[in-house]
Order: sequence, then C-alpha cells, then structure tokens
Amino acid sequence: MGFLSSLGVGTIFLLVLVFILFTSSVKVVQEYERGVIFRLGRLMGAKGPGLFFIIPGIDRMMKIDLRVITMVVDPQEVITRDNVTVKVNAVVYFKVVDPNMAVVKVMDYIRATSQVCQTTLRSVLGQSDLDTLLSQRDQINGRLQQIIDEQTEPWGVKVSVVEVKDVELPQSMQRAMAKQAEAEREKRAKVIHAQGEFDASARLADAADQLNRSPAALQLRYMQTLTEIAVEKNSTIIFPLPIDILTGLLPQLMASNGHAPMAEIPPKPPVSPVE
Repeated sequence: MGFLSSLGVGTIFLLVLVFILFTSSVKVVQEYERGVIFRLGRLMGAKGPGLFFIIPGIDRMMKIDLRVITMVVDPQEVITRDNVTVKVNAVVYFKVVDPNMAVVKVMDYIRATSQVCQTTLRSVLGQSDLDTLLSQRDQINGRLQQIIDEQTEPWGVKVSVVEVKDVELPQSMQRAMAKQAEAEREKRAKVIHAQGEFDASARLADAADQLNRSPAALQLRYMQTLTEIAVEKNSTIIFPLPIDILTGLLPQLMASNGHAPMAEIPPKPPVSPVE
C-alpha cells in the first residue's frame, strides 16, 4: 500500500491506460486466418499469420477464416421440366481465396453464398426432367458448381464442390416408379426365358438331325436311357422296346460273334379264301 500511495493516483491510471493500449494493439492471427486492416476507414490489406501491431483507436481489424467451409443447403421444392414436384437438398464446399474482397465486396459472404446456392439449385433443377435428375447426377453437380462459382468469384469466394445430397419424391411417384421397375424386371425375365427356350429348341433340333443320320447312335441313346432309369428307380419298370431297334442291332451282334447275318424272312403269301 505504501508503494501504491507513493506513485499517486495519476501514475496508476497512466500505467493502466498504457497496459490497455498495449494489449489492444497486439494482435495474433492463426495460420488459417488473415486479419484485414482498416485505418480510418481505408483498407490497408490483409496481414498474418503471426503477431503484429495496430494503432488503437485508428486501426480496425477483421479476421477471415481461410479454411474450407461445409454448408448444407436447406431442402428446396423444385418443379422439374416434366412437372414433377420434388424436394432437393445439397451440400456445398467453398473457401475464401481473397480476404480483402470477402470483407469489402459483400456484407456476409457465408449468407450470400447460401442464398446463391438456393436460387441456383432451384433454377438448374427446374430445367431438368426427373430421369436426368436421378441418372445424371454428376453432370448436374458440375453445372451447379460452375454457375455458383461464377457468381461468388467477385466476392473472393471459391466454390470447389456442389453435391446434390438427397432427392425426395412424392409417394405417388415412388409407387409409379416401383411398378415401372417391376414391369421392366418381368419383361427382362420373359425375354431371357424365351431366349432360353429358343436356344434349347435349336439344340434339340440339331441333336435330332444328328441322331437321324446315325441309327446306331439313336439305339445307344435308347439303351442309355434304360440304364439311367434302372439306376435311379428301384421299382419294376415296363418299357416298350420297338422291334426296329432289335432289327438294326441283330446283324451287328451276329457279325461280332462270327455268324453269318440272317437272311430276311420273306413275307408269307396271302391265303386265298376257300371256295
């Protein structure tokens, strides 16, 4: 208390004032920020990162973040070119590339960019039909990014990516698209089944022609069928045996055993009626 009383009230006030002025003149800007300096209302430029001094009461500083900002655009009701009402939202990635213009040219660059995104989203999607919106999403995203970036470039804002996030369809349209998809699947199934039947019939016709050229092959196939039935079924099977098969096989069997082939049995003469 004695030390303070010896300094006097005026000296203490002066020291406090100097401390306040010193702390207000020292500014620290992070690596991802820039400090835009105004001196008596005139733009002096952007400074940073690091530590620097300003003149209290004369200079004014505004910090601008240079990192990429992720902004989700609120769902917008859009009427497509084919008169379908959908709700669409998007996500936008942008950053400030010129801090001076972001402060001088626009009051709130984040809010301004959001409004530009909303209006551009409704305008671009309104010029596309529903099928294009659902199937050509990449082209629509590229077009949105180009248009929005051209409008925000005078503000020192660079829009890097615009992605249509979600497309909400009416319930009636969802049911109609589900029926259409089901009909397309049934159509493909019928076409595939018909193509399979056609191929199978063509193969069967080729097999029939091949067997017709070789009667022995037909007889062997007949015997193989009998063998397969005997193996798979354990019950007694009565299978008709055509006589023409035996007629074709007997000469071959007798020739393989060393016997002369049997002469054909002449047909019996017709019996004349007794008078």
